[in-house]
Amino acid sequence: MIDPVIIGDATLYLADCRLILPTLTGVNMIFTDPPYGHNNNNNGDLISRREAALGRGDYNPEANRPIANDGKEAEDLFNWFADLLPSLLQESGCCCCCCGGGGGPDPMFARWSLKLDSVLTFKQMIVWDKGPMGMGWHYRRSYETVLVAHKGDKCNWYSTSKDVENIIRPNTGIPKIIPNSEQHPTEKPVELPAHFMRLHSRTGDTILDPFMGSGTTGVACARLGRKFIGIEIEEKYFDIACERIDREYSQGKLFT
Repeated sequence: MIDPVIIGDATLYLADCRLILPTLTGVNMIFTDPPYGHNNNNNGDLISRREAALGRGDYNPEANRPIANDGKEAEDLFNWFADLLPSLLQESGCCCCCCGGGGGPDPMFARWSLKLDSVLTFKQMIVWDKGPMGMGWHYRRSYETVLVAHKGDKCNWYSTSKDVENIIRPNTGIPKIIPNSEQHPTEKPVELPAHFMRLHSRTGDTILDPFMGSGTTGVACARLGRKFIGIEIEEKYFDIACERIDREYSQGKLFT
């Protein structure tokens, strides 16, 4: 058994999630950003050449930061993870899964939506409008999606607002991040998981992120008073996650 690192209400595993997830059950909510299978930030892809593409210097191959399991194996990994969701979630618990936007002859968001609906009840595809024009050529990518599915007939929903849209607009305070060389290449803003946690969980609930990266979901949990279970396979990002979550708890103590 792999011993976790405990920081506040966060339980963090440096491991392949395939070793840890079968031992877990009954979490209230999942928010995660799995590898998409795009070989992001690998040698020669568009993200790794972003600075050069934007006219901000020459391409530097040493800045490549490939993501583990982000090749052809990503689809098998997602399907394996999805098959475990019924045992991982409590009844009415939600899985909020980041996903790419539209496009291509084999659209990932469609495949993942259908897979989630086969194991849970698919609720909605949320469009995160990231604001300024994104990368690409034709129909440049300016949004991502978050796929929401729940266990059972009902979905935990704790918002009293009647104005929650299925589009997260730029004026909602969720900023776009263009990661620098010290960050995880697909890092999300803390406000993104926090948005969904406010809708689908309550204070004291347990949130799981099997693809933790640099710990954004864990930081959101610390801010909102949720318990957190995070798993990350790459040591350099695990260490960043531990540092960020520890700093968040330390800052919280200052304010209290």
